[in-house]
Amino acid sequence: MADDQHYDVIIIGTGAGGGTLAHRLAPTGRRILILERGDYLPRERDNWDSTAVFVKGTYRAPEFWCDKHGNEFPPEVNYYVGGNTKFYGAALFRLRPEDFGELRHHDGVSPAWPIRYEDLESYYTQAEQLYLVHGRHGEDPTEGPTSGQYPHPPVEHEPRIQQLSDDLEKRGLHPFHLPIGVNLTQDENGGATRSSACIRCDRVDGFPCLLGAKSDAQVICVDPALRHDNVTMVTGAHVRRLDTDPTGRTVTRAVAELGDGTTESFSADIVVVACGAVNSAVLLLRSANDRHPGGLANSSDVVGRHYMRHNNAALMAVSREPNPTRFQKTLALHDWYLGADDWDFPLGGIQMLGKSDADQIHGEAPRWAGAVSPDMPFEMLAHHAVDFWLCGEDLPLPENRVTLDKDDRIHLALDEKNNIAGLDRLRHKLQGMLGHLGMHEHHLLSHSIYLHKGMPIGATAHQAGTVRFGADPKSSALDVDCKAHDLDNLYVVDTSFFPSIGAVNPSLTAIANALRVGDRIAARLS
Repeated sequence: MADDQHYDVIIIGTGAGGGTLAHRLAPTGRRILILERGDYLPRERDNWDSTAVFVKGTYRAPEFWCDKHGNEFPPEVNYYVGGNTKFYGAALFRLRPEDFGELRHHDGVSPAWPIRYEDLESYYTQAEQLYLVHGRHGEDPTEGPTSGQYPHPPVEHEPRIQQLSDDLEKRGLHPFHLPIGVNLTQDENGGATRSSACIRCDRVDGFPCLLGAKSDAQVICVDPALRHDNVTMVTGAHVRRLDTDPTGRTVTRAVAELGDGTTESFSADIVVVACGAVNSAVLLLRSANDRHPGGLANSSDVVGRHYMRHNNAALMAVSREPNPTRFQKTLALHDWYLGADDWDFPLGGIQMLGKSDADQIHGEAPRWAGAVSPDMPFEMLAHHAVDFWLCGEDLPLPENRVTLDKDDRIHLALDEKNNIAGLDRLRHKLQGMLGHLGMHEHHLLSHSIYLHKGMPIGATAHQAGTVRFGADPKSSALDVDCKAHDLDNLYVVDTSFFPSIGAVNPSLTAIANALRVGDRIAARLS
């Protein structure tokens, strides 16, 4: 294709950051071009097939990155319209107010943000409205003040999860309804009404939604943005580099490799990068030139550094009673988010995973050999499974970084033992409660099929931090509005901007920030 049109804004990427920004800017009437590396995800039966999605990795990008030793691994990335939100579990948490300040952990300090919780609060509320979040503010004792209730009531617990919630409360804890983005209308019993887009199935977590009922960036933001005549999208456009003018202060072109193998340049007054924390850093590093020898926006040498991905554990407990739950992702627990009576440092949070099935259990079978009762077939084990997600904070170490080698291969260096003491204690907290929660006390199994088959470095779903924002150009790549310190018209709006990651899913913060930055860009355009 030939493109000789000049745009007001180019947005590279359509995930939680880029897709939301496009939606925010679409009503301005300005000429907006969205460049997406992938295409629309095909709607097919495999969308909801556990073997295809989890075991075979049908929808993962067919590429390999290298670890710090040069060993190749397949990253957990997907290139489709909507980005990784096509596959996320739609758990849409706010960071805690304390996450915006300096927090001391066992292995180091989580740095303060250049903005406060209060600066983002109104945008959190707007993000919850936009992404149809179901929940109930006030249940979680660790959450910050809110200016508005969730737009939709919480997704009701099914009986086994309600029993789990009751049992946790009996132990003096504070379980709450997990905030989740789904297009669900519930009847008086909590079931999906006949007119509800969401049917409360067991495919919400890790699967794309065949019904378009999960609040992903394509459904909620990109498709509505494209209804505006001033918004255009090119799919299959892998942006390889950004060119600048001779002064090095202005990005002039985005150069993309198209699906047919040709190369095309696109120009705009403002360029926004939202490719995901790893690929955004890669794009900036690959765009090095005489004025920016270390890569664009990188006079501070922080681009690619401080990579974070959370310390996560996916665990399956075995219930004494059957667990026929379908929509299991309705409960969370943050009692030890900031610390515990026997530990002065943050542990993190516990939430439910999507309900595991026999195909996922079979996928784990070789690892579990001898770990469960031989008289319990895997199908029965799946019927008794209760699935948990444990999330602890990863610290932004400068040596955890993204680099490119001379052959243009992506390298990701990662200390996989970074600040894991809190997560270990969180697991022991859960393990110690199993008997009181109606579970077999010694059956807490690693459900690593959710974590890229047990490869921590490959589990990149919560990637963040590689193009951090801050007030000081010597220690950050972006200013407080997520504009590059070194360039006049370059912004980054995915999770790259995070200086720390907290211990909750990062999507809602990326969405809220994209709305905030969108307002700054709209004001600049006007």
